[in-house]
Amino acid sequence: MTPSLVANSAPVFCKFSRAEDAAYIRRAADIADKSAGFTSPHPNFGCLIATSAGKVAGEGYLYAQGTKPAEVQAVEAGGSFCRGATAYLNMEPGDCHGDHTAVSALVQAGITRVVVGIRNPLQHLRGQAVRALRSQGLQVHVLGEDLQSKIIEEARKSCLLVNAPLIHRATSRVPFSVFKYAMTLDGKIATSSGHAAWISSKTSRDRVFDLRGRSDAVVVGGNTVRRDNPRLTARHGGGHTPMRIVLTQTLNLPEEANLWDVSDAPTIVVTQRGARRKFQKYLASRGVEVVEFDILNSRDVMEYFHDRGYLSILWECGGTLAASAISSGLIHKVFAFVAPKIIGGKNAPTPVSELGMVEMPQALDLIDICYEQVGPDMLISGFLQPIPDLMPVIPSEDETFAIDPTVTPYEPSIIYFYKTWDPYGAFSNFSPHPIQMPDVNGDYVTWSSVEHYYQAHKFTGVNDPAAQDFVEKIKTAKSPEEAARLGRSMQRQHPDWVRSDWESVKIDIMYRALKCKFSIYPHLNSMLLSTAGSVLVEASPHDLFWGGGREGEGLNYLGRLLMQLRSEFLGESSTSI
Repeated sequence: MTPSLVANSAPVFCKFSRAEDAAYIRRAADIADKSAGFTSPHPNFGCLIATSAGKVAGEGYLYAQGTKPAEVQAVEAGGSFCRGATAYLNMEPGDCHGDHTAVSALVQAGITRVVVGIRNPLQHLRGQAVRALRSQGLQVHVLGEDLQSKIIEEARKSCLLVNAPLIHRATSRVPFSVFKYAMTLDGKIATSSGHAAWISSKTSRDRVFDLRGRSDAVVVGGNTVRRDNPRLTARHGGGHTPMRIVLTQTLNLPEEANLWDVSDAPTIVVTQRGARRKFQKYLASRGVEVVEFDILNSRDVMEYFHDRGYLSILWECGGTLAASAISSGLIHKVFAFVAPKIIGGKNAPTPVSELGMVEMPQALDLIDICYEQVGPDMLISGFLQPIPDLMPVIPSEDETFAIDPTVTPYEPSIIYFYKTWDPYGAFSNFSPHPIQMPDVNGDYVTWSSVEHYYQAHKFTGVNDPAAQDFVEKIKTAKSPEEAARLGRSMQRQHPDWVRSDWESVKIDIMYRALKCKFSIYPHLNSMLLSTAGSVLVEASPHDLFWGGGREGEGLNYLGRLLMQLRSEFLGESSTSI
């Protein structure tokens, strides 16, 4: 019989063997990966609840940023069976700053024991949920700290792998990068003439579509665009579409290319400042974004996309760009599809060009290697760099100050926010805070997020049944990300559906939605007021209207609206925008 909690009684802790704990944690890591390919990369959370009898009561996973936490889904599925049960989390919960939904769900459901695969790698979240759960009387075991054995270490490794992109982001200033290529048995990626369709089998190419769907962006060089004219789409009939990035110093690219068709997937061309200005204007007219660097090098580009919020990048480039990325220490993992074919050719290209190595001991060895047969091909994958160790606990600024008063915590006068997992991620219009807004009849309607409301109102009031159907489609989107994708794509494809006054009313629409959000959630209101005296900047480097831009050239309307709202709440006179 499942034990229950009685008021004022000592909690009853479930006891499982190390093998059972390890098995449940591996399952939590597996379900955490369920949204891969359907949404853009984000911290992967999975939760499984097991009763004292060893039965699974409920499971849940985070679908996308701004959606219901995995822990909430699991306790809703488990119902009364959660009392006295154990919750298995692949990673320590990481609610939006000031929000403790996941922890509260576990406590209120009567969970008595929590097993955590790894601590949250983000410094502003690390250890907070573990401390909060323990302070509520729950028994918390963290793998590698409270539980140790060979089988436990293997389970912990599965938790590291499923969040490798997040861990790398937390420990470096570049996204997690995967280099993928297909080659023949004699190490060629094309014939001497450059023909490469197809080296690998259809089964392998389908696997590549999956890799693309798991990535924020796919990177190629100018040679690949000129030679192969790729599309670089995920081709899964829905879900996440990665950004397509072309790196080219000279911008010597063809006027007609599949990548310039942005109706299904966006494209960014990264080039050296001043290169082919006329062609840059042409690309912009096609809807292609152009980003310039004073000196183009792979590391600076990846740092830029790190600032843009990207977690994972897939490199499908040729040997020259691959060698540059590897030499710069940017590639973390390799996927090599080896086809059982031989084509020969002294001048036939290879996956990686010159790395400057002259002796075999200089070779780069892969670690954690996996071998898998994919159709007739062999897939060899492994890491060029180990996943950073998260075991050492780095003291927070406050803890450091308590130990050494000469170290003063840095208090910035500018507060940046962008992704929902950032320290002030709750300021984002993608945060998971539903709002209730009146419709044209004065009846209150619930919207899943500010972004849902904003995107849908591009099309409200338009005298077209198709536009009104689309409003409902946005309203029921599974995540803010999906609502944004639907709204932006339809605005491009059907500009006639967009309300005629949109440009003049969109700021007011966003402001009303934000005001509702920060009015109905007391902890969000308190967090906003706590920033008094600081400038709030939406840190998107590419959105020059709502964000601050790459070098402060953006209008930062989202930050300005929040500061106006803060002034209103503080009783100050609102400044004009």
